[in-house]
Amino acid sequence: MDLMRCIFIFGVLANHTTSVFIANMTDSYPRLILLATHLMLHFTRMGFMFITGLVLFLQHYNNLDMKLFKFWKKRYKGSGIPYLFWNGFFLFFTAWMTGEKLGWGNWFSNWIWAVIHGDHFYMYYILVTFQLYLLFPMMLWLFRKFKNYHVLILVISALIQLFFLIWAKYIYPIQNHDNWPYLFRYYGNFVFSYQFYFIAGAFTSIHYQKIKHIFTTHRRIIYSITGLLALGTLGLYYINERILKLSEHYTELIHQPYLMIYASMMICSVLCISWAYDQHRLEPRWSWFEQLVSISSKLSFGVYLTQTVALTFLLKFLGSLKGELSNWLLLLGLPLGYIAVLGGAWLISYFCYKVPPFGILIGRPQKIFRKK
Repeated sequence: MDLMRCIFIFGVLANHTTSVFIANMTDSYPRLILLATHLMLHFTRMGFMFITGLVLFLQHYNNLDMKLFKFWKKRYKGSGIPYLFWNGFFLFFTAWMTGEKLGWGNWFSNWIWAVIHGDHFYMYYILVTFQLYLLFPMMLWLFRKFKNYHVLILVISALIQLFFLIWAKYIYPIQNHDNWPYLFRYYGNFVFSYQFYFIAGAFTSIHYQKIKHIFTTHRRIIYSITGLLALGTLGLYYINERILKLSEHYTELIHQPYLMIYASMMICSVLCISWAYDQHRLEPRWSWFEQLVSISSKLSFGVYLTQTVALTFLLKFLGSLKGELSNWLLLLGLPLGYIAVLGGAWLISYFCYKVPPFGILIGRPQKIFRKK
C-alpha cells in the first residue's frame, strides 16, 4: 500500500506540473510533445479511487460490528477539517500571489461555493470520497449479500463504467446541460463517475490472495500489455485531435473508454511492482528506500492537499519568464519544475506531520498532551 500511494501521488503531481508547463507554451513541437504524452499520466486519479475502495474494505469488510456513525464521524472529521481549511487558505493565498483584492465578504462567499462544489484547488477527490463514505454501507451490504456473485458484480460495474465513458466522450459534449443538477453537469465530481475503481478495490481486498497469485504469476504479461497501452495513448491523441477534431479539453479528457482500460492495467502493474517491492523492502540494502516510501506514504494525502502552493509558485515563476524562454527550454526544464513542485509539497506536508497541531491539516492529527 505504501508504494502504491507514492506512485499515484507522484504521478498526480507530474500530471499537474505538466499542465502548468503546457499552459505557458505557445503552439509548437514541444507543446505538441507534452500534449501527446500527457494522456499517459491519466491513470493516477483512478488509482487513488482504487486504493480508497481497497483500504475501506480491508478495514471493514470482515468487521461485522462496525459502528456506522462512528465510521462516518472518523472519516468526515479526518478529511473534512483539511478540506474546509485548505479551501479557505488557498483563496487568500492565490489572491495574494496574483495581487487580487479579496474582501472578507467575497472570500466567504467564494469559500462557501468551493466547499459545496469541490471545484477549486483539486479538491474534487475529497468531495468524491465524501460521497463514497455516505454510500459505503450499501457497498458493504452488496458484497456481503451476494457472496457468490462478486465476479458478476465486478463485470456489471465495468460495463456500466464503459457505457458511461462512451456517453461522456461522444454524447455529453453535444447535449444542453443548462438545467442539469450540478453533479450531473460536472460529472467529474460525482462518485458514480468512478464507481468501477471503488468496486475493483473492494473486489481486490476480498479476494486478495487469489488476485495476488494470478497477478504475480503473469506479471510479465501484465507489464507488456500496460506498456503497449501506454504507447497507444499517442494514437488516442492523434485520433482525438486529427480525426475526430475534438477540442483540446476533450482530446485530453480523462473520461474516455480507452483510458479506462489503460488505467486498469496500470493499476494491475502498480500492484505487481508493489508486491515485488514488498519481497525486498526489509533487506538492509533497501532500508533507506523503505523509510522514504513509508514516510512519503504517510504524507501522500498532505502532498495532494498542499500541491496548490508549489504549483502556484511555479505558475508565477514561469509567468514572469514568459517570452524569455523558448518552448524547447521549457520542455527541458519540466523535470526541474516537477522536482520543485514535489519537493515543495512534500516539505510542507512533512512540517505539518512533525509539528503539532498542524498534523490535523493533512489528516494526521497529533496528540499534543500525552498521558504519562
